[in-house]
Amino acid sequence: MNIDTIHFTPWTALGGGLLIGLAASGLFLLNGRIAGISGILGGLLRPVRGDIGWRLAFLAGLVAAPLAYGLFAPLPPARIDAGTGMLVAAGLLVGIGTRYGSGCTSGHGVCGLARRSPRSLVATVSFMLAGFVTVFVLRHALA
Repeated sequence: MNIDTIHFTPWTALGGGLLIGLAASGLFLLNGRIAGISGILGGLLRPVRGDIGWRLAFLAGLVAAPLAYGLFAPLPPARIDAGTGMLVAAGLLVGIGTRYGSGCTSGHGVCGLARRSPRSLVATVSFMLAGFVTVFVLRHALA
């Protein structure tokens, strides 16, 4: 494995991680909610009165954060090595996986592991293992 030291950004990665931790902690401490993106978005599909505002604000923050970052530093170039069909299939598989796993990587990997949830540990290990296997098969076995 080679680390691209020219584009390696440990300080911005650390800052981003701290902001994610603060946002997840703040949502839990101030609102009693877990910062699982699929659950937050899914809650808008079946809205409950008084529950819509914080969900929209959280999702707006997800969109606004990179735009605000772009005001202070150049955004990295977006490079996607997949076609539209592959992206649609990947999105559907991720969506199905979040339903079967009762949550997504943000809910299980960030918040669940922080709460020492055994179910989140199993889910996160499963997500990561599936990702490792998928990349290996697509990049090495089928290439």
